[in-house]
Amino acid sequence: MHPPLALLSARLLDPVTGAVLPQTALAVSDGRISALGDDRTIRSLAGASTTVIDLGGAVVTPGLVDGHLHPVTGADLTAGLDLSACADLEQVRAALARGVRELAPGAWLHGWGLDPNAFGDRPVDNGPFEAVLDGVPAFLLLFDAHSAVASRRALELAGVDGPRVFRQASAEVVCDNAGRPTGLLLEDAACELVESVAPRPTREERLDRLAATLRALAASGLTGAHVMDAGGDSLAFFARLDEAGELPLRLRVAPWCQPGTDAAGVRALIRQQGAGGALWRTEGVKIFMDGTIDNGTAWLERPDCHGESTHAFWPDPDVYTRIVGELHRAGVPTATHAIGDAAVRHVLDSVERAAAGGGPRVRHRVEHIETVPDDTLRRFAELGVIASMQPTHCCDFTRADHTDNWSRRLGEERAARAWRCRDLWDSGATVVLGSDWPIAPYPPLGVMAGARHRRPGRDLSRPPHGPEQALTALQALQGMTVNPALAAGEEHLAGRIAVGHRADLTVLADDPLTTSATDLPDLPVLLTVLDGRPTHRDPSL
Repeated sequence: MHPPLALLSARLLDPVTGAVLPQTALAVSDGRISALGDDRTIRSLAGASTTVIDLGGAVVTPGLVDGHLHPVTGADLTAGLDLSACADLEQVRAALARGVRELAPGAWLHGWGLDPNAFGDRPVDNGPFEAVLDGVPAFLLLFDAHSAVASRRALELAGVDGPRVFRQASAEVVCDNAGRPTGLLLEDAACELVESVAPRPTREERLDRLAATLRALAASGLTGAHVMDAGGDSLAFFARLDEAGELPLRLRVAPWCQPGTDAAGVRALIRQQGAGGALWRTEGVKIFMDGTIDNGTAWLERPDCHGESTHAFWPDPDVYTRIVGELHRAGVPTATHAIGDAAVRHVLDSVERAAAGGGPRVRHRVEHIETVPDDTLRRFAELGVIASMQPTHCCDFTRADHTDNWSRRLGEERAARAWRCRDLWDSGATVVLGSDWPIAPYPPLGVMAGARHRRPGRDLSRPPHGPEQALTALQALQGMTVNPALAAGEEHLAGRIAVGHRADLTVLADDPLTTSATDLPDLPVLLTVLDGRPTHRDPSL
């Protein structure tokens, strides 16, 4: 039987060694790499039904995988006004004015990507925007997606006229000294007060937007993603696209476990494991241990400069520890959002306690790890905990001189240990790289580049933040190929170019290991192959 796909004249890159394999071609059958050889050998296997693509010397890597992505949430949130390029309040006001001019009468204005650094030294609130919005209901999501600024009209429509008490320990309707809301909403529970009254697109509109987003992800070179949410229609959308043969990424989905989840809820999460389709599967559970440093809801061992970030996301962190133990005994891996040093330490303590109780080997993860002290580093390798990191957050939202909001809140000592990718790697941890899109741009070459240069993507002339934490080119590639496979327990069938491994492949115009970090984001993606079928093909091929 002839293979359905054959790739010729290729440079096949081994992400483990960084060397180019001696073979120059490969064949694909049943979604797996079925043969490696020279062009002549692989061409001889082809038949009339085989798609034969001459790559002209292009470089083939194992399919790039984003280790932390929110595709459905991202497709929903990025439908509004993109504020991510606004560096100061004048630019934000100008963008909002353009958005207001394009609104239909009575419509809401949705924005996303608002950087708190745009406010400079003044508090984050709706005051600077009210004259521009002029009574328009507006919901402006900050870049961390854990907080938002709502206009006065939006607060009025939502009936938010003072402080509220939430089950989420760090959620807050921020109010002034007189008890009036400032417009700043912290964490999901507070944001939902306003979001719930805003008009929403239809289900079909959302599905179409998701499908377009996934196609764009594939065109950027991604073949897979570890999806860190499963709320609302997410799983139904994945199932529908998968059944229609229109899912262009392989998705590993972790549903959330929130504070207040009872024993029945934990059992339901355990039962849900393994559910999915041909190209998506529920594997793992996502848990939050804290919020974010930028909005004062992280969990730090010492308060930030405003006296904030002193509490865990879970009102009783011991309940989190107990649930991690239950999931561990059931063989369910956890992926815990932990940004502050206290949060990371508590997660590691909880995993250590769970493992001491016996049970199967489980590959737990910590997501983000923005600042940790030296004594935390070695524990990742000792406990077998995956370090899932997003280096472009450091690049785009902090500054080398520590004048940004994140660094000012932490102070010099903690800001100097920002996103310790290299220290974690050198300590023996398995480091997985991702974008956390829509928090930061999703193109994987940009993520790999940021891990190498640690400079702002919008201005590469600026100095790097913590250059000693830069990864090598090979480490950055491994962070999006070999290591995601290891984190998923799939190292035997993914992350390498080898016979029997999945035919999830990314084809680049040149070698990502010899392309400079600053040029890497612009390296053309010529072909993306998922499960043996092209999901993106450049017209030049």
